[in-house]
Amino acid sequence: MTISVGQAFERFLGDDAPVRVVAWDGSAGGAADGITIRLHSPRALSYLVTAPGGLGLARAYLQDELSIDGMDEGDPYDVLKHLRVAALSPRRPSLRDVQELVQVVRSTGVRLPELPPQETPSQLRRLAHGLRHAKRRDAEAIHHHYDVGNEFYEYVLGPSMTYTCAVFETPESTLEDAQFAKYDLVARKLDLQPGMRLLDVGCGWGGMVRHAVQHYGVTALGVTLAREQATWAQDAIRREGLDGRAEVRHGDYRDVTERGFDAVSSIGLTEHIGVRNYPAYFRFLRSRLRDEGRLLNHCITRPDNKHPGLPTRGFINRYVFPDGELTGSGDIVRVMEDEGLEVKHHESLREHYAMTLAGWSANLSKNWDDCVALAGLGRSRVWGLYLAGSRLGFEDNGIQLHQVLATRTSEAGVAGYPLRPQFT
Repeated sequence: MTISVGQAFERFLGDDAPVRVVAWDGSAGGAADGITIRLHSPRALSYLVTAPGGLGLARAYLQDELSIDGMDEGDPYDVLKHLRVAALSPRRPSLRDVQELVQVVRSTGVRLPELPPQETPSQLRRLAHGLRHAKRRDAEAIHHHYDVGNEFYEYVLGPSMTYTCAVFETPESTLEDAQFAKYDLVARKLDLQPGMRLLDVGCGWGGMVRHAVQHYGVTALGVTLAREQATWAQDAIRREGLDGRAEVRHGDYRDVTERGFDAVSSIGLTEHIGVRNYPAYFRFLRSRLRDEGRLLNHCITRPDNKHPGLPTRGFINRYVFPDGELTGSGDIVRVMEDEGLEVKHHESLREHYAMTLAGWSANLSKNWDDCVALAGLGRSRVWGLYLAGSRLGFEDNGIQLHQVLATRTSEAGVAGYPLRPQFT
């Protein structure tokens, strides 16, 4: 006799698992005081069994086939952390438990359900019109993620409009103060001085460009592939009276023809260019620097260098960053050195990114109704999962963030770098 859906989950998970599954047929299984996952139809089960793990859970949730009691959709961190603890339970189901779950699945007529519209197979087919990380395909991938609308990002990121890891001087620092501190740290590492020229590649909404011009007296050029970012940044430059000293262009960094910059900053771009393209990337950035000029590279990294360039096929790649690639900071240092840059400083800011993501999640939760009105429920749910899940990844060292500072040392061996830096 086939057991109920709830019974199958209880036997599979164990009656002491910190979760409870309530199925569409009224059956339930798991701990009575556990976090409650509700399966609203057989389709929910189809999502779970055709993509085991977080991807299937996300698909069912995005399609309204699954809900979790008490979950803050804008900031589902607590729920995701609870589910991660449950997934790491040392209990392993017996062969009989697995067989019974398989029987239940078969009895529901499981099939491959349609994918949520926010998932990117159709997007990736469109992106396939071009080589991975060629200019056209990179532009389409960036458009997919960044051109959600500036108003949506204003709600999530806050007044700084900065979508990269902040630097928290104390645990009590606000997100805005921490973003200011990040830009200031980059400026000090680059030793920006009045009259210098800065190139900021992947400049986003122009935060680094405007900070460097306002607080360090440089002239700065920023470049972004996201048209809406460039429009917003140019408006901000005009509002702040920075015309003539600050510029943000809509375009590919590879199209920058100017040379002889005193400093180059790359904050959150390396994740998008492809690991195989690192040599050409750092070679290009070095070619834009004058001798003794400095380069600061700030990007998300893996905690090791064992699997460079392998894009994830899970939630992030399918829903958030098409064509995104990561590797360890050691690979970044190696390529920078191989391309003639002298690495002077190397720093992990992993914990700071977890705190940054917590701030963004809090903003999304606070402005949930407005974000849903702008981007739709599905896209807003993707962002809730993405921010909270990424926070967990940084907290448990599954993912990291590094800044690497290097100089274009002259042929005579002059780096233009002090014996002891003053930025720490």
